[in-house]
Order: sequence, then C-alpha cells, then structure tokens
Amino acid sequence: MADKLDDEFRIALMRIARRIRQQRLDDTLSDSQLSVLYVLTHHGGSTLAALAEHERVTPPSMNRTVNCLSDDGLITRSSSPDDGRKVLIEATDAGTELVNKTRQRRAEWFAAELATLNASEQDALQAAIPVLMKLANS
Repeated sequence: MADKLDDEFRIALMRIARRIRQQRLDDTLSDSQLSVLYVLTHHGGSTLAALAEHERVTPPSMNRTVNCLSDDGLITRSSSPDDGRKVLIEATDAGTELVNKTRQRRAEWFAAELATLNASEQDALQAAIPVLMKLANS
C-alpha cells in the first residue's frame, strides 16, 4: 500500500507542480531563472554565493542564470554597501513586475481549478494542508 501511495501521490504532486509552472507570464525564462527572480523579489538583494546556496546549485551555474537575467534587464548588479568587493544582485522593476504578474496568473489559475471541486473535495484538501506543509518543509 505504501508503494502505491508513494507513486500516486508523488506523480499527482509533480503534475500539479508542472501545471502551476506552466502558468507564467514569460515562457522564455527557465524555472531556475524564475526561481531566482522570486527569491530576489521576496528576500531582497543577494550575493551570487547566497543565491547559489539558496537554490542548491554551484556558483558557476548561478552565474550563468544571473547573466541571462541581466541580459534580459530583469536584475541589476551593484557593489554591496557593506563590502565593496561583493556584488549585490537585485531585481529590476521589470523583474519585479514579471514575478508579480506570474504570481497573479498562477493564483488565478489555481483558484479556478479549486472552484471546480465540490465541497467535500475542498474540505479534504483543507484537511491535508498541515500534512503537505510538513512534507514540503522536511
């Protein structure tokens, strides 16, 4: 039973995550690029090393991601006010707008999908939230 639960649940979560990721404003950005923009708009400016650690990638990989975002005008680089040797990476207004519109689009899509569920299905999802959060934060 556990194997079936594992397979079915994992597959369902992956499909939901894929559907959510598809609801983006700009489909030319990779998931990694969009994730970095989300981090910068949510947590503020960051260094390349901190972004790489947060995203669990190597600094050279993060550098490529940041270069693409910079080329698209979605982030800026500047000297850190605390240490001029460090480079601070921040989202531009265009990057912030892209994140906000993508969030809105995803929220609207998800709300529309949830609205198709009957009351007992919605209650079941509500009851599952603590368990899902425990898994997500493990």
